[in-house]
Amino acid sequence: MPRTNTLYLNNKSEVFSQLELRKVAAAAVDREQIIRTVYENHADIAEGLLGPALAWAAPIRPEAATLEEGKKANGEKIVIGTFTDRAELPEVAALLKQQLEAAGFQVELDIREYAQIENDALSGKFDAFILSRATVLDSGDPVAYMQSDFGCEGSFNLGQFCSETVDEALTHADLQPLGEQRQKAIIAAEQKILGEFAAIPLLHERVVQGESARVTDAVRDPSERRLIDAQTKVN
Repeated sequence: MPRTNTLYLNNKSEVFSQLELRKVAAAAVDREQIIRTVYENHADIAEGLLGPALAWAAPIRPEAATLEEGKKANGEKIVIGTFTDRAELPEVAALLKQQLEAAGFQVELDIREYAQIENDALSGKFDAFILSRATVLDSGDPVAYMQSDFGCEGSFNLGQFCSETVDEALTHADLQPLGEQRQKAIIAAEQKILGEFAAIPLLHERVVQGESARVTDAVRDPSERRLIDAQTKVN
């Protein structure tokens, strides 16, 4: 499953409870530098929470609003957490530290194994947390993912985020039948989340699939659930 790397901002921390400072952080992030330096261009800039595994999302997503550049923090201290289980994340954290410090924040990193950091992350111990997440792997339903990560009662709400407006949008999306109507409601909910700067989507990792020259008609499934089907042949 193509993973999305996201910087979750703790909406209850002293710093990122302030919308203007969340905007400063969002404007400071240079996704292209992260992709070029850490991923050697094997990733794509994230325009939203939902990545290329959901091919319908990008065509109906509105263009992101342009952030005002030049605004700076005033030396606010923040702690960013992430984990070592995915080797690229500490490198991402180091680059984000530089980018946010250039925007006026004082940044400390806390990097551990995931098993040692998850409880602290979910308890809101960090001002921000970097996570690589296969957003619809568990249920296949974007609404369930958004409710978990951004609902007031969400079980995986790293950003301690709670918005009545977002909850209403997610409830509305959940009531829609499968198809175009539901998809539009999901993107509308996504836009409300992004509009609050609850999290900053960084990038979508690319899936690399190797195939022998002897194999024909292998399945290239963006969800990574299938590699072969009845038409696949080995010569």
